[in-house]
Amino acid sequence: MNKDSSKTPDLRENAELPPNQQPDSEKKEPTVPDVIQQLGQTAVPTPGESNVYCLTIIGQIEGHLVLPPQNKTTKYEHLIPQLVAAEQNPRIEGLLIILNTVGGDVEAGLAIAEMIASLSKPTVTVVIGGGHSIGVPIAVASDYSLIAESATMTIHPIRMTGLVIGVPQTFEYIEKMQERVVRFVTTHSRISEQQFKELMFKTGELNRDIGTAVGGTDAVKYGLIDAIGGIGEGLSKLNSLIESRRSEKTAGGITQ
Repeated sequence: MNKDSSKTPDLRENAELPPNQQPDSEKKEPTVPDVIQQLGQTAVPTPGESNVYCLTIIGQIEGHLVLPPQNKTTKYEHLIPQLVAAEQNPRIEGLLIILNTVGGDVEAGLAIAEMIASLSKPTVTVVIGGGHSIGVPIAVASDYSLIAESATMTIHPIRMTGLVIGVPQTFEYIEKMQERVVRFVTTHSRISEQQFKELMFKTGELNRDIGTAVGGTDAVKYGLIDAIGGIGEGLSKLNSLIESRRSEKTAGGITQ
């Protein structure tokens, strides 16, 4: 006697199963852009969208030590892979770096700045809100830098918190690290070493501290930043740099 065919289960593999009930082996693995998006960063552009990669550096730059969860942070181990991916991706022709940071880990900030400076593709940084402390080297690391008129940049000597071994070598180490920052900033901007150190060690500008809070107009006047501007000016300048790079590559291809 034949059983009712309507009650016979469909033995075809995964038949009629909704996507959320498919076996784990067939679930789509998250891609790198998906993971980056979950971290609060923009995804790598897909064909037909944009040839510009936007990188945001906000809050406090987290380095070797994990900061408390209530702190808004940018982790340098998240930025470094993005910079490498942007350099390798042939669809990306330029990077726009948006900066609004209070500073943070000195070595992590210098690592990010060095990577931005070593990219072969055109880069433009835009400081909005603030680019304080170790954010200054990151701001000047690009090919062209802009700052909002209302933004500020705090320039101050390197400080250490927590347990410090009170020996002369510790202070020599701090001094050498400070020289690394000064050398990088003066190399990648038009400000002189004397002017930068004068701003760094100036007293009376900040409460309970030494240093200087430099506004957008003054940052341009000192030669620290190239020009006043925002997102529109940044994208316009980046597109100009991209066109110049295309022309150089075309000319180079003709002469070879």
